[in-house]
Amino acid sequence: MNNDFKDIVQNRKSIRQFDTSVKISREELTEILDESISAPSACNLQSWHFVVIDTPEGKEKLHKFFMKFNLRQVDTASAIIYVFGNTKSYLKYRDLWNGMVESGKVAPEARDAALNNFLPLYEHASREMLLADSMVDSALVSMQIMLVAREHGYESNPMAGYDSSKAAAEFGLDPEQYVPVMAIAIGKPDASEVVPDTVRYDVKDVTEFA
Repeated sequence: MNNDFKDIVQNRKSIRQFDTSVKISREELTEILDESISAPSACNLQSWHFVVIDTPEGKEKLHKFFMKFNLRQVDTASAIIYVFGNTKSYLKYRDLWNGMVESGKVAPEARDAALNNFLPLYEHASREMLLADSMVDSALVSMQIMLVAREHGYESNPMAGYDSSKAAAEFGLDPEQYVPVMAIAIGKPDASEVVPDTVRYDVKDVTEFA
């Protein structure tokens, strides 16, 4: 485990060739996700859903709609965590808050305030708003997954090169509810992988103070 936060953040690399001999147990993959879902989300809706692909059969499904330049990562990674935005996460919102009251995390008054203020907003929201919120939430948790993976000693590669219209249905999800946001390949870099240092724009060029 790596607890050096600066190293985790500053030295993250996007890996395209992984060591195929390295396997990550489903227990550890679940642990990585469990640590990652502490990511923030709009109104605590947690509008994300994960499909973990770690079998040859699952990877073969990705071959059907992924662009060729991403197949090397798909084929060599220990696992691919596919992050979908859940546009109907608000349907579980009442249960979430009731559970927090039952566990003593919040008072009933706090639950009632959240449900009265936020739940109607999402129950009557346009699809555009639900889609936008789910994508922002999923992007936040995706970044956290990559950082938590580094904490566990792995590297990753975020991928968006695929036919998004086919992703949900390929894994038995409702395409109207679940929207693909990012597929994250995770594993140990292959010994032959050489990743050049990339250059970021000067922070002064992309920052304004108001």
